[in-house]
Amino acid sequence: MSTEKTIAGRDPVTGGGIAITMRDGRIAAIAETDSQDETYLTPGLVDLQVNGYAGLDLNDGALTPKRVSELTRIMAGLGVTTYLPTLVTGSRERLLDALDAIATARHEDPLCARMIPGVHMEGPSIAPEDGPRGAHPAEHVRPPSLDEFNAWQKASGGLVRLVTLAPEYEEAPAYIRAVTAQGVHVAIGHSSATPEQVHAAAEAGARLSTHLGNGAAALMPRHPNLIWAQLADDRLTATLIADGHHLPDDTFKTMLRAKGLERALLVSDSVALAGMEPGVYRQPIGGDVEVRADGRVGIAGTPYLAGAGLPLIENIRIAMRMAGLSLAQALRLATANPGAFVEGRGVMKLDAPADLIRFTIDGKTGSFELKTTLVHGEGVFSA
Repeated sequence: MSTEKTIAGRDPVTGGGIAITMRDGRIAAIAETDSQDETYLTPGLVDLQVNGYAGLDLNDGALTPKRVSELTRIMAGLGVTTYLPTLVTGSRERLLDALDAIATARHEDPLCARMIPGVHMEGPSIAPEDGPRGAHPAEHVRPPSLDEFNAWQKASGGLVRLVTLAPEYEEAPAYIRAVTAQGVHVAIGHSSATPEQVHAAAEAGARLSTHLGNGAAALMPRHPNLIWAQLADDRLTATLIADGHHLPDDTFKTMLRAKGLERALLVSDSVALAGMEPGVYRQPIGGDVEVRADGRVGIAGTPYLAGAGLPLIENIRIAMRMAGLSLAQALRLATANPGAFVEGRGVMKLDAPADLIRFTIDGKTGSFELKTTLVHGEGVFSA
């Protein structure tokens, strides 16, 4: 039996009141209202890169469907209604086991099935050198293999939707052509590629840059280099981590100007230690990892970051400050733009999934205070 319900709030684009009528989990009507409600109503956030959060790790070699379900509910409590669990470089066996666990979680848990449209494989075909490799374990770095990709899809039931790789591998162009022909997105990341190799990857079908400006050598030629090449190539959309640690303010602002709001998006890259108390933690990936009070997560005693410590909703606020963005502009970078790579999610339009959030903004701190998260029209978080 079909049921209708309505949710109202403030439209961050117009500043006016808006009411959304939902039917059978989808948006059935959108109407302007004269409400003065200060609670914003927007599409739910879409995060293409989540490695874990609050001690829940997707990459420790012991992933279970229960942990995936727990992480999914935490994501909903952070305003995320769609995310890609992200598996980093590891042994063939660990990756297959993790994919199986995620697939099982989707089969057993309807919320996981709705919020997880696929998986992001960040590696294992990345640069082997210190620096661009980041915290990925060197012993498991290997060239791209279609046989391994096919094994991933078999283990997960076709869940792999995004692959990050370094395009300098000889096998990369053919690999990119083959997987993109199957509807899988390819991103350039953790690379020491030449500009020519970057453009060749885009020509083969790569369409994203994973956390552009990071996963690269600390020292490189001023020009040309792989960062300039990715900024210049209009076929590539840049994913950016706006946590105040991965990119300085000027760099973030300049990258946004180069790509334009239409070819940029935010990711959290949150890791298991995100949201944890400050301290040094022993981790399967990265070894001794330090969490600082300001949210920075890095390999202890080195300048290298080990993922990010802030959720996507915090990055929106920081992005606004770093680049002088309006709320509507910053939200676009965390909703419709990433949603374009996962079934067109992250939008409020007729017949779109009713994946919505309501939040207020603290007038003193600028912090977002989440009030409600709905997934497919059902409340999954309420403050």
